[in-house]
Amino acid sequence: MQQSDEETIADDVTLTLMMAMERLSPLERAAFLLHDIFDTPLIEVASVLQREPAAVRQLASRARRHVRDARPRFEISPESAADLVRAFHDASTKGDIQALSGILADEVAVYSDGGGKVLAFRNIVRGVDRVLRLFRGLARKAAYRPRLLHVVTIDGLPGFISIDRGAALQTTALEVRDGKITALYIVRNPDKLRHIKVMLSEGSV
Repeated sequence: MQQSDEETIADDVTLTLMMAMERLSPLERAAFLLHDIFDTPLIEVASVLQREPAAVRQLASRARRHVRDARPRFEISPESAADLVRAFHDASTKGDIQALSGILADEVAVYSDGGGKVLAFRNIVRGVDRVLRLFRGLARKAAYRPRLLHVVTIDGLPGFISIDRGAALQTTALEVRDGKITALYIVRNPDKLRHIKVMLSEGSV
């Protein structure tokens, strides 16, 4: 799949939207989903939420603003992004703490989605020290190194498709600010990767 001469992978529900939704209040989330995503008339949303239409309009507006602010900002060139992706993959699979320390931000967080069907991190891993220990531990336990298949763009973020240590397909997206990786979004859920498997089999990635 090609878009503006870059390979682009997009999930049905984008990573950015999922992360932004986590930051909304329950009422903001409901108003945004019903009104903006499912196109439910405002008066019906107000009835469901048992709120005045004006209040629902404000809820949806605030939610929309939060989602917009959470959109990824591609601050580096595609060439630099590709270099960073390869550097991260190489360092993380080797458990190279020194190399990882140079490219991970102090506040880095790792999000992982296995869909309950494949092994994934149960909770968000936050902070550079915990993330470094995570990748060092994974590298020590590995019977073989994960294999990088393609460097791609995932939901506007630099990323890659790989085969992990358990022979499972996964995608990894990197959020980058000021030249450092601030978040990793790992998707291992096979239900969300069906289109990736098709594209790989067809040679269209």
